[in-house]
Amino acid sequence: MAKNMQLAALMSAAIILASCSPLTSNSVGRDNTNAPSQTEMQDSTSTQRQAPTPPLPDALTDDPRETMDDDAIEPAQGQPLSTEKHGYGQGVQLDGHNRPLGALEFNAQYGKYNATAINEEDKKITLTFDQGYENGYTSKILDTLKEKNVHAVFFVLQDYAEKNPELVQRMIDEGHTVGNHSVTHRSMPELSADECKQEVRGLQRYIKENFGYLPTLFRPPMGEFSEQSLSVTEDCGCKTMLWSFAYADWNVDDQPDPAEAKQKLIGAAHEGAIYLLHSVSSTNAEVLGDVIDGIRAEGFEFN
Repeated sequence: MAKNMQLAALMSAAIILASCSPLTSNSVGRDNTNAPSQTEMQDSTSTQRQAPTPPLPDALTDDPRETMDDDAIEPAQGQPLSTEKHGYGQGVQLDGHNRPLGALEFNAQYGKYNATAINEEDKKITLTFDQGYENGYTSKILDTLKEKNVHAVFFVLQDYAEKNPELVQRMIDEGHTVGNHSVTHRSMPELSADECKQEVRGLQRYIKENFGYLPTLFRPPMGEFSEQSLSVTEDCGCKTMLWSFAYADWNVDDQPDPAEAKQKLIGAAHEGAIYLLHSVSSTNAEVLGDVIDGIRAEGFEFN
């Protein structure tokens, strides 16, 4: 009788075990077994600063990100990521090559998330403009860039693209890079991972659907970020680009003196520099041509 009871218990246990499914997890701290390799993550992001020819929607269909599948994004890292908010600034301390130490430190700490504040591999200078709203100077800036044969990066908000489609199209047509500055200019580290994704993906989707162009550079609003927001940006197929030079040019009611601005902009030149400028600035529009000439006279070239 005891043997029969033991046999029955063993058979019941076997049936229960056979009916159980393997455990799965969708958490940020999931097992690395299903995480993409470093090579796969690098392959999924575009190279920085490609000078695009006017792309067509049909030319983008081979890009794996073209599905814009919101459910396809998974954390790139195999462990929980910090949501601590950081505000970026390049600082005033420089190395022997006139490069801000803050930018170099950012690269060293956050480069693993495909994020950069200075181009260490490329010695050329990159001009970038944040396009929060139009103040009547972008056309003049584009004219100067065309005259000087310089390509820039224009980080646009969705509202800007909606209100100024002809300027965005001109940027694309003239070989500039249209970057992603988010849908609504919210602080990325204050958002959930899903909300971050929507800010990045939403602008990508809008530009792709309306201009046949897929932005692959992202500048977080106000330069604010967390490890989680940088990782989500990478998962969306974007490289985060901050800057290694910026100055107070955004206040339209208190514009820098043109002569002083010129001196400051030329004097800040360094290998791999990423300049942050604002197209709402009358000073920037006025001095840009002279600044480009002055920086070239110092032995530098532009992307």
